[in-house]
Amino acid sequence: MKLRVARHTNDLDRISIFYQSIFGFEEFGSFEDHNDYNGVFLRLDSEDWHLEFTSSQDPVIHQPDEDDILVFYPNTQIEYNSILERIESNHIHLITAKNPYWQDNGIMIKDPDGFGIVISDQLINKT
Repeated sequence: MKLRVARHTNDLDRISIFYQSIFGFEEFGSFEDHNDYNGVFLRLDSEDWHLEFTSSQDPVIHQPDEDDILVFYPNTQIEYNSILERIESNHIHLITAKNPYWQDNGIMIKDPDGFGIVISDQLINKT
């Protein structure tokens, strides 16, 4: 089974740049004016899942709560540290996770649409 996480956004360029510059996603496809929608597909080369972001003339009113999050598990300490460095160099503020588990087992930020993202160190290959 494949997985695509799709979400509508008011600023397709901003959200795309965010996921590419912070997490290293690459754009592997896009579309324009497909039934009045524009979109972009982003993936990590080593994974078989991806994110899709779309935009249209209909404004999006996101109402994510504190538990609506994406959780990323970097594979190595180097990958984890690289993400942390990009977060810091882009002046992205860390936030406190509502769920104490995530606070104890990673860091949390928000993407440009206001959704939480946890970067967890729990599955890092320590060997």
